[in-house]
Amino acid sequence: MTAPDLKSKLARSPEAPGVYLMKDDRGQVLYVGKAKHLKKRLASYFSRVDASDPKTRTLVARIATFETIVTASEKEALLLESNLIKRYRPRYNVVLKDDKRYPVLRLDTKHPFPNLTIGRKILKDGARYFGPYASAQAARETLKIINKTFKLRKCKNREFNQRTRPCLHYQMNACYGPCCLEVDPEFYAALVDEVVLFLRGRTPELIKNIRSEMKQAAADLEFELAAQLRDKLAALEKSLEQQRAVAADRGDRDILSVVMEEELIVLTLLSVRSGYLHGCRSFEFDEAVSAPAEILSAFIRQYYDQTAHPPAEILVQYMPEDRDLLEEWFRSRHMKRVKIHRPQRGDKMRLVEMATQNAAKTASEKLAARRTRADMLKRLQKRLDLQRLPRRIECFDNSNLGGSQAVAGMVVFIDGQAHKADYRQFKIRSVRMPDDYGAMFEILSRRFKHHPEWPLPDLLLVDGGKGQLNVARAVLEALGLTSAFEVAAIAKRDERKGEVHDKIYRPSRANPVNLERDEALRLYLERIRDEAHRFAIQFHRRRRRRAATASILDAIPDIGPRRRRALLRAFGSIEKIRAATPEALSALPEMNAKAVANLIARLNPPKP
Repeated sequence: MTAPDLKSKLARSPEAPGVYLMKDDRGQVLYVGKAKHLKKRLASYFSRVDASDPKTRTLVARIATFETIVTASEKEALLLESNLIKRYRPRYNVVLKDDKRYPVLRLDTKHPFPNLTIGRKILKDGARYFGPYASAQAARETLKIINKTFKLRKCKNREFNQRTRPCLHYQMNACYGPCCLEVDPEFYAALVDEVVLFLRGRTPELIKNIRSEMKQAAADLEFELAAQLRDKLAALEKSLEQQRAVAADRGDRDILSVVMEEELIVLTLLSVRSGYLHGCRSFEFDEAVSAPAEILSAFIRQYYDQTAHPPAEILVQYMPEDRDLLEEWFRSRHMKRVKIHRPQRGDKMRLVEMATQNAAKTASEKLAARRTRADMLKRLQKRLDLQRLPRRIECFDNSNLGGSQAVAGMVVFIDGQAHKADYRQFKIRSVRMPDDYGAMFEILSRRFKHHPEWPLPDLLLVDGGKGQLNVARAVLEALGLTSAFEVAAIAKRDERKGEVHDKIYRPSRANPVNLERDEALRLYLERIRDEAHRFAIQFHRRRRRRAATASILDAIPDIGPRRRRALLRAFGSIEKIRAATPEALSALPEMNAKAVANLIARLNPPKP
């Protein structure tokens, strides 16, 4: 759509609240926004473009058309915008990573004796969720403290139902053994309540309660119980010492601050619970086209949509224009009043300044690392004599054991960093014996012939020497991609020949490229190759493990996954199923006469 067409469409835009979608010439959604007055908001993009920031100019230059959706109110526009951002994940919006990347702790309160587990998604299953945590390590550390202090059961529900005697955790006094022993449900429920207090950051309140219980136990001459409470109290006080008190009012609040440096946007979230700094997380966005207040508004809606327990107050560096809508959204989404506040002085202002300093520090470190990687790629381009900067590098490696379970792995590095979303795994189909050249030919042919939707690399790197390099060149020549991108091979050093470094081969060169003067470049290429090797071996081992643990039940007619699970759940092992009587097998609701007959015939064949 030309500029006059856009202006004509803009003139016909509705003067009402709603949502607008910016699209490029391929129909891909670039940006989703909401507005109280659609026509005025859209006009702000196309009038005085030169005065806007570079990112907005880049967005407007790519807009081929736009669509509008009128809503009954601004609140409906807010909800619709959030849903459309989740659906399209536009390039120029503030979009959080997939929630499954952030670990949470799950407490299954439906079970009479709940346990605490680490998960990656918050489901509507009646369980209580805590988090998300900044990393899996942070979640594991928290779970470790809880397991050591509160002695909840560690086993999964299936193990809990099948266990006949207490496990090692009970022997080590780390669990009360509710799977096999008589444990008072009210006593266990009290433990669960203490865990909930701890996870919600109410450690000072929990310490106060336990100290009171300890004194009462001592007064009642229950010295063994008092000693147990003393040990629990010491563990909690030790964990509290590692936290930092930052607020005198002992309140719960989150602090949000955003810093924009060059092309990078960093948002920092500080979590304060009961007056103690509970955690600090940073989020980075590269191409978001929004003012700081709009970024905070978009982040609040996405982040707290997946958070089970938002705090009572959120302190912000910039006040969002739709604060009233956000506070109303909290009331409808979480059935809780959450106040969004921009402090001007006092302790709360100092908390915002602390968040801003953390965001600025993170942004500075991220930009410095980016500059270092960009400089390294320029040096790599020069040393390998590449026609263009190797921003996207794809590396392939094969893995097999005597030709069996042959697989290959493709890893992708973009701008010097691993881009795991683009990793791919392949099963070798045409090669039935150890043939590294044949496997490499098949995989490269499949990658570049059957997947035109994947972006082409700037540099193709194969694991091996001149032979693998020639195979890659043959594939590219056959597919007419010789001039589309560059290719190189990396071979391990031969210590028997006295070689001390891995070798990098390029086409039309008899000798390896000499990278001794730039150790960082060689280590970078070795890291890419090692990552491809790890990825391929991981896939190969997984396939071998599946083949080795394949059950004999898989090959029996009329025994599908549901019946297989029922048999193993009821009898526990193949040997016990083999020893079971036809009556016992038929007693299972999932089994019928035909399935029982096939099972007995296969597991207990008649002797010749």
